[in-house]
Amino acid sequence: MSLAVLTAACGSSSSTAGGSPSSGGTGAVLKLQDPGNAGPLAYAKREGILEKRLKAVGASVEWGGSYASFTATIDAVHSGSVNVIQGAISPAVGYLANSPDIKIFSVTDPVTDPAAPDTDGLVVRPDSPIKSVKDLVGKQVAVNKGGKGEYLLLLALEKAGVPVDQVKRVYLNPDQGAAAFATGKVDAWWAIVKAYPEAVNKGARVIVHGRELDDKDLTILAARNELLEQHPEAVRVYLEVVQELTEEAKKTPEKFENVFLTQGPTAVSGARLALDIETAKHANIPRYVTQDDGANIQQVADLFRKYGVVPGPVDPANVLFDLKAATGASSPASAG
Repeated sequence: MSLAVLTAACGSSSSTAGGSPSSGGTGAVLKLQDPGNAGPLAYAKREGILEKRLKAVGASVEWGGSYASFTATIDAVHSGSVNVIQGAISPAVGYLANSPDIKIFSVTDPVTDPAAPDTDGLVVRPDSPIKSVKDLVGKQVAVNKGGKGEYLLLLALEKAGVPVDQVKRVYLNPDQGAAAFATGKVDAWWAIVKAYPEAVNKGARVIVHGRELDDKDLTILAARNELLEQHPEAVRVYLEVVQELTEEAKKTPEKFENVFLTQGPTAVSGARLALDIETAKHANIPRYVTQDDGANIQQVADLFRKYGVVPGPVDPANVLFDLKAATGASSPASAG
């Protein structure tokens, strides 16, 4: 049985977040969070690229609010005010354990080039006595609940042979984590996404990076069920635009930085700008999800269930959507 059949069988029949039922992408509204001041989607927003491409399949796009992470966007996704989201397998598993109204349609393979900059890390203050993961016993570590930070901390503790119950996980979103770390309210913090380079730039010392672990927590693109089932063509167009612009950003990353503002709190310069440019050069291109990706989802879900992060099992067959099969795609998006 194909993934498309499996996911259609267990999907929601609601149409509130994806437009009225129809074939292909006709009538679809893609509701996206604000992309900020950098990256492929920020560039697409400024140039109106998605608007133009989606119009060809009778669809449109709405840009919404700004969120620090996938977990911070949960309420918006659940209500349908955001219906396409980027994140990682870990927060998607946490979300799906309670609200099976989204599915993963694309993943990005991990960056393995040792020359690529690190994008996360367990950090401590420069004067901290913590020198290794084993030193976390009895300490408090800030992580995003059910997200990549918590997943990587659990992996690191297992690898170091540290009983998980001997380390206090403090659940904070990235903004809260940054504040707690800076004021000494936590002993360590697994910083992710934009928070990681900011912490390092402020002098934080790194204990371990995610790439040093058996990390199966791939970057993913997910959408609400009704959007995928009723308007797969519109989602395919979205994926193709992200792929094309990610490829372009690998070649000319500079034009994907400071897209809207060159000054102010969202603008970057100096060493931070150089780091973001180098990261973009090494980025991998999102691809269609396949049944083989179920093994990665299973590993993340099993780890979370083992330590009580999620209440029950997550079946990968119920959270993957075969967008390639649903659209009969033969474009470059079909790679993988």
